[in-house]
Amino acid sequence: MIELPDLVAGALAAGTLSAFALGGGLARSRRRQNRQLAEIAALRTRLDGTARAFTAEVEHLATQRVPAAARQVAHPHLAVPGPLQPLTAGTPLGIALENAVLALQSEAAAQRTRIDAAAQAGMRGAVREIQAALYRLQDALRGLQQRYDDPELAQTLFRLDHENEQSLRRAQVAAVVCGAWVGLAREESHLVDAVTGGQARLAGYQRVQVHNHLEPGTALVSHAVEPVAVIVAELLDNALRHSAPDTDVVVSLEHVHHGVCVTVDDAGLGMTHDERERAQRLVAGDDPILLTDLGDPPRMGLAAIGRLTRQFDLSVDLSSASPYGGVRAVLRVDSHLLSRLDPADRPPAASAPRTTRTTRTTRRTAPDRAAAPTPAHAYGTEAGAPEAPPGHREPQDDEGDGLPQRRRRTRTAAPAPAAAAPARSPARRPEDAAAALGALQSGTAAARAAAGDPGDSPRPHAAADHTDRNNDIDHIDHIDDEGGAAR
Repeated sequence: MIELPDLVAGALAAGTLSAFALGGGLARSRRRQNRQLAEIAALRTRLDGTARAFTAEVEHLATQRVPAAARQVAHPHLAVPGPLQPLTAGTPLGIALENAVLALQSEAAAQRTRIDAAAQAGMRGAVREIQAALYRLQDALRGLQQRYDDPELAQTLFRLDHENEQSLRRAQVAAVVCGAWVGLAREESHLVDAVTGGQARLAGYQRVQVHNHLEPGTALVSHAVEPVAVIVAELLDNALRHSAPDTDVVVSLEHVHHGVCVTVDDAGLGMTHDERERAQRLVAGDDPILLTDLGDPPRMGLAAIGRLTRQFDLSVDLSSASPYGGVRAVLRVDSHLLSRLDPADRPPAASAPRTTRTTRTTRRTAPDRAAAPTPAHAYGTEAGAPEAPPGHREPQDDEGDGLPQRRRRTRTAAPAPAAAAPARSPARRPEDAAAALGALQSGTAAARAAAGDPGDSPRPHAAADHTDRNNDIDHIDHIDDEGGAAR
């Protein structure tokens, strides 16, 4: 039987052990709680840091990256800053922010294109009205030129007509850049006439020297005449503007393997590498044309060339320098845009430079040239031919060594048909032409005096001279929105 003191001692020992065990558990629980509190504090601190970093990244996106991305739409050479924290790149957050930048750029580019298209449509309509008014003014000026004979008034009217022609060219270029049709529909014409026609639309056209090395009769198909004239005019305008006023701009017309090349050389300042690359991109017509990319004020010449080269399958190259230190521009017209006209039936304009080439028929019939007199106004005759270049000399009779000899360009009569051809009339002398012109002027003056109103009605041929211009006005008034002629 256990005694009472032993039981008490055992109970006390068990209580002590229980107290120690309970104290150890409480200590462990407190340490665990302290660790959890520390972890919670660390997580809270980390979360606060992440929130601050995310806020800073969003602020960097709004203040730096988004404006730079919007500017890059108009200026591709500008760079867009990356994330504020380099470690963000490649993470879900970094990918999401980059997608936001790309979506912004895509929408900005689309809106910019839509806004520019609306501006071009409005400008296209305004330019149509301006073109029609300028054509009416030109028609009135040419009517006055036909009506009055006073030399001083005629010179004044000529200068006004030329100024009006330059305004027409600028309006036409603006319309082409805005997507309108080139405007005028012409019949097949000699290529040299298209070149000189573009030259005549410019201020300072006297500085342009055209060297025609084409075969006689080289012409353009009808739908390529006006585009070639516009392109040549813009290339010449750039050459004249960027070269000294005491220098010449040289134009050469040459046959090449796939067609004809019109080469424009100036003695200006030239272009830097970046300027040349930008100009080549514009004239190639591959990139979309936006008015906001053309500067202030907009420089539309090269942009108009790009539109026309793409529409009419032409080619312009600005990648080389001219031998005079300036810029060389080469317009290539492929064979499918070329035609041929008989220079006897439809000769080029009297002011067009005569070709330096001779046909095979001319070379075969050279000994018979003296037997067939040619009129003084015939195409390619000696009277109308330019002087021989330095170093050129006529072949002598004793040069019979069998080698090819260079001769002046002349025109011979066409082969006679089976029936006898009528004899040619002899060439008129300058005195006879002057007398005929004086008689014509006297007759018109007498007719006006007899009519009693010298300034009321135009000359009989004035209406015929103005028919084409009136058709041009109607054509401009009826151009549809897509740039095609309605008639």
